[in-house]
Amino acid sequence: MTTTPALPGMTDLPWTELDQRAVASIRGLAMDAVQKAGNGHPGTAMSLAPAAYLLFQRFLRHDPADPNWIGRDRFVLSCGHSSLTLYIQLFLSGYGVTLEDLQGFRTWGSLTPGHPEHGHTVGVETTTGPLGQGVATAVGMAMASRYQRGMLDPDAPWGFSPFDHHVWVICSDGDLEEGVSGEASSLAGVQRLGNLTVIWDDNHISIEGDTALAFDEDVAARYESYGWAVHEVGMLPNGDVDLIGLAEAMTAARLEQDRPTFIVMRSTIAWPAPHAQNTAKAHGSALGAEEVAATKAVLGLDPERNFQIADNVLARAREVMDRGAQLHAQWQRTFDEWRSANPQRAALLDRLLSRELPADLAGALPTFAAGTSIATRAASGKVINAIAEVMPEFWGGSADLAESNNTTIEGGLSFLPAGILAKDSSPYGRVIHFGIREHAMGAILNGIALEGLTRPFGGTFLVFSDYMRGSVRLAALMQTSVVYVWTHDSIGLGEDGPTHQPVETLWALRAIPGLSIVRPCDGNETAAAWAETLRRGTPTGLILSRQGLPNLDRTVMAAAGETAKGAYTLIDGEGGDLRVVLLASGSEVQVALAARDLLQSEGIATRVVSVPCIEWFDEQDATYRDSVLPKDVPVRVSVEAGATFGWWRLVGSSGGVVGIDHFGASADGTLLFEKFGITPDAVAQTARNCLAQEG
Repeated sequence: MTTTPALPGMTDLPWTELDQRAVASIRGLAMDAVQKAGNGHPGTAMSLAPAAYLLFQRFLRHDPADPNWIGRDRFVLSCGHSSLTLYIQLFLSGYGVTLEDLQGFRTWGSLTPGHPEHGHTVGVETTTGPLGQGVATAVGMAMASRYQRGMLDPDAPWGFSPFDHHVWVICSDGDLEEGVSGEASSLAGVQRLGNLTVIWDDNHISIEGDTALAFDEDVAARYESYGWAVHEVGMLPNGDVDLIGLAEAMTAARLEQDRPTFIVMRSTIAWPAPHAQNTAKAHGSALGAEEVAATKAVLGLDPERNFQIADNVLARAREVMDRGAQLHAQWQRTFDEWRSANPQRAALLDRLLSRELPADLAGALPTFAAGTSIATRAASGKVINAIAEVMPEFWGGSADLAESNNTTIEGGLSFLPAGILAKDSSPYGRVIHFGIREHAMGAILNGIALEGLTRPFGGTFLVFSDYMRGSVRLAALMQTSVVYVWTHDSIGLGEDGPTHQPVETLWALRAIPGLSIVRPCDGNETAAAWAETLRRGTPTGLILSRQGLPNLDRTVMAAAGETAKGAYTLIDGEGGDLRVVLLASGSEVQVALAARDLLQSEGIATRVVSVPCIEWFDEQDATYRDSVLPKDVPVRVSVEAGATFGWWRLVGSSGGVVGIDHFGASADGTLLFEKFGITPDAVAQTARNCLAQEG
């Protein structure tokens, strides 16, 4: 193994006049792009120009020729409204973003949308824009980096593993006002994430004016109390960023092993615009042609030219490609030595990089005997532990609800740094304790998934998914491989009452594009739902019951493997032409089956369709969908212990719905189903009423 840490140096890269001109050009490009678009956020991109250039040129370990290099540092622009800060660095560094892309800022089809979008523009590590998300997502990246190291190279000294890398963040005042960043930063301090650095652009300006209007705490002291190493970098007398002070702070950050680093960097928004600097207008509006021209004159740029970048300035910036190639080659030697010394772990890495699941996964999953009963949250817990046996990349936890969510990997050890609760814990443990921080948990899960090698899950009560909705929405937008274990799924949870009973939540989540919501009806559907979720590798919420549910007799009813189709005929009608189709999810499948018995006893041939996942059903071809919900059988009745409005799309104008369109109550869950009319009798009567209307 090599004896040189895989960390880039900067002493051999002097700051030249060309670098100064590059920073001036960045400011000019930022002004021009917003001016051409007619909207955007020029001020922050202007003030951040020297910091971002310093980071990409001197500190960030990256190789523009290989944006997916697993040894790269990660950079997160948490203040996504300043997207030009990132786009211009991607242009200067040679990632494939062109000057024409900058000219097309915020326009249809461009690589430079208003906020950075992961998967849309090469070099964007995560989608940002909703403030605070980037900081919290970066915490997840840093946690995943440590876990991945433990999975693949646990014994290497710090800084010498090919799986060691740093996570860099630039954030704004607004990021630190949002609660999700505080939740995640608190946890990062507990986790002692020495591989994480957050640079706060402390410019004191937001849309409404001076941030003192709403934000005046001692942020540095707050981060010190979280357990972070804190460095404060003041401005130069002229109001520009102190690059020497910033470089010193970043150098110290890179050497931190046991604490994340928080750098307070004072800046002047829109510097050096003669009239717009340090104004709220510069935050979110084009500066205007006169101010742009005046600022270019101050910067030594031609006021008559737009999108100007001198060939020698661009060539200087593109030298970072050579630096990246050298760093990559250095890393490759270390990686090749690791691969040679660790053939089994190398084979695991190859599988992880290919996103393949273990060949023996299906055989590892438990089955649940007919005639027994189990809450689907408990069934999920058994499945989680079975998956963990064959997938070392599978890990996760809960927002302090592990015993209720059944999310603990038995024997997996708590994911905690050395020296904290050493018993049953490890820096490389598989059980994450998020604390009571649902929103941070959601963003951290995104960061873990975006690191690329592991498969994370996180649990809480379904009703508290609202606390993490912003992160869930971003997971859907980015199509991360996050799995949400959302338990206590209906009024069936009982005595905790309406504050905990998620009446409206299912359809609110189903409204998010790209998110799959899966509500299994028994233990075997739960196992099948997990299998399909892992196969897809897209964001999925498993909606699980607190109360026990009977495991269906699959010799009489359809196989649980049909769950992957989203909806399927569980048991068909008998004794004549099919007249009624009952649709249900989760615990209400039992209600539908009992209602079927009532209707069949009256000679009404009735089919029961289990609908664990409407999104998966929508993906099936029309022939299959019509076979499950025949067009010539218009009487369809849905039953689900939640809001009813979304079911009309499936039952149609001739159908009916049974559910609850008001808040619940504190009482036994079985009693609540009876009191609120979610019963076999109510379902059967709704079907009779629909038949009567059909004549």
